[in-house]
Formats: sequence, C-alpha cells, structure tokens
Amino acid sequence: MVCTGAGAATGKLLTNGRAVVVQTGRPIMESLKALFVDDEIEYLQTAIKRLRKRGIDATGVSGGAEALAVLASQSVDVVVMDVRMPGMDGIEALREIKRRHPLVEVIMLTGHASMEVAIQGMEMGAFDYLMKPIDIDELIYKMQDALQKRQLHFQKIQRKEDKGDGA
Repeated sequence: MVCTGAGAATGKLLTNGRAVVVQTGRPIMESLKALFVDDEIEYLQTAIKRLRKRGIDATGVSGGAEALAVLASQSVDVVVMDVRMPGMDGIEALREIKRRHPLVEVIMLTGHASMEVAIQGMEMGAFDYLMKPIDIDELIYKMQDALQKRQLHFQKIQRKEDKGDGA
C-alpha cells in the first residue's frame, strides 16, 4: 500500500502488518487512487472517465465483493461506492472495508433520498455521503478531503512509531 501526496510525511510505517510508504512532492490529484463501485455499468464507466480526465487514478468495479478483492491486491486511498447494489450492498461492503482496511476512506452514493442509510453509513465509518446524480466537482472536493484525512492518520501513526523507536 502506498500513500503519496502534498503535505504527507516522508518515511515508512507499518499498518496491518504491511509496509506503507508515504512520500511528498506530488500534487494531491496526481497521487489520489480511487476505486469507484457501482452496479450501473454505464454510470460507472462515465464516472471513471470523468475522474481520469481530472487527473485521478480511478478504477471501477460493479459490486462490493469485487471491491474487496481489489482492495486486497491494490493500494487505494478513497472508495466511492453506491449504497444499493445486488449481492453485497454498499453498507455491507463498507463494514468489511473498514474492518479489513480501516485507513481507506469511503464516500457513499445513493440514488434514493434516505437519511437513515446516510446516518448508518456515517456511523460505520464512511467519510461522507452524496446523492446521485453527483456533481463531479463536489465529488472531487470530497475525495480531496478524504485523502487529506487519510494522510493525517498516516502522519499520526508515523509520529507514534517514531516516539516508540526513540524510547
């Protein structure tokens, strides 16, 4: 897992038994690795294309189980995920993502105006919640905020490990 971006500390740290390298010097959008999860294939393809045009390293899958498989094999900073999908829905996938990859930030999407689902997702650790159809600029703004939160978590872990090494 690699986390890069402006403002990040330089160094190595261990998270969940895996080495994480945090680097500096690249603009935040060039360093953002996003996974988009939605069962509406045309919507998924359009969103990926629009994110890539804005310099985001975006990939997509059509379900929660596929998202977990990608996260097990690739470094991802932010997951943008639909709440309602067949099979493993977004809430169940969020639960598993936060259990297996607690530092990955998740932004939930829904086409249904359900505050109950939004509250449930936020209580389970989702970074934020957006209604479909999404405004791409608003999504990117939230993704940037999510990446910055992730980097702050890595910096805190690094400081704790540095204190532990000096003792």
